[in-house]
Amino acid sequence: MDRRQFVAGAGVGAAAAASAFPMPAIAQGVRELKMVTIWPKTLPGLQSGAERVAEAITSLSGGRLNVKVFAAGQLVGAFESFDAVSSGLADMYHASEITWAGHSPAFSYFCNVPFGFTPPEINAWIYHGGGQALWDELSAGFGLKPFMCGNTGPQMGGWFTKELTGVESYKGLRYRMPGVGGEVLRRLGAVVVNLPAGEIIPSLRSGAIDASEFAGPWVDMALGLHKAAKYYYYPGFHEPGAAISLAVNKQLWDGLGRSERSVIATAAAAENAVSMRISPPTTPSRSSRLPMIRQLRSASSTIRFCRRLAGYPAKCSTRPAARTI
Repeated sequence: MDRRQFVAGAGVGAAAAASAFPMPAIAQGVRELKMVTIWPKTLPGLQSGAERVAEAITSLSGGRLNVKVFAAGQLVGAFESFDAVSSGLADMYHASEITWAGHSPAFSYFCNVPFGFTPPEINAWIYHGGGQALWDELSAGFGLKPFMCGNTGPQMGGWFTKELTGVESYKGLRYRMPGVGGEVLRRLGAVVVNLPAGEIIPSLRSGAIDASEFAGPWVDMALGLHKAAKYYYYPGFHEPGAAISLAVNKQLWDGLGRSERSVIATAAAAENAVSMRISPPTTPSRSSRLPMIRQLRSASSTIRFCRRLAGYPAKCSTRPAARTI
């Protein structure tokens, strides 16, 4: 597949829509920039990563770029972040590109796809294998300039209100999973939906959905998924290492000076490196894992290893040993 085929269907109408928008407030050489995210305000790892990179941009620029972070729902809804930055209502977003698969399926590749890249592999592709150029070309059609800005590490299969006994259990299962992974489940008979993080728990509790993946144990428990669904299946086939993104309105980006561009690019790259050097955002440091494991065990959650989700030709394990971490 060549570059033109890869970005085919991405659409360039949004670029025209972004041609006239209010520039960021500028006072005495200071640009006031608005960053919107798709994460709940108190979510650790992901929302805290957005706040950390915003602080880094402000600090590295000596205050010339002053970034204010708006969590999902504070300025726009989670799924409105893409259009907000594309149009210039906001200046940048912190998100997961798989969320924008409805704008173009190609966006999924800059987060992750089933049995796709591990975190080091997606770094190699984006930074050294031509991935950034493809991403730039795709995003330019929507008035955006993208960067990698973190990684969740390998994701879990998700939380289920019903027990799985095999692949046939997916038929009619209402499952929250975005991107290409969702399409795989749809072909297995699941009813796939995409929901922002803040809507997952109410949907599980109301019965609107039967299952949902999100990230990994630490973030999932911070979100409270273990309180809304009993069965936790691992591993996740859909995202072996999901990249997190920072995207800037392209007209704003084109108008920045070289040093200001370098500040944003450096802050994003540093956050990406930190997220994997210390530990992926969805996996806490070793010193904080034990309390999380104890909490998960005491939450009456049933933890299952599903060999078919891992690519093995066998049913989901029901052995007692599979119910512990």
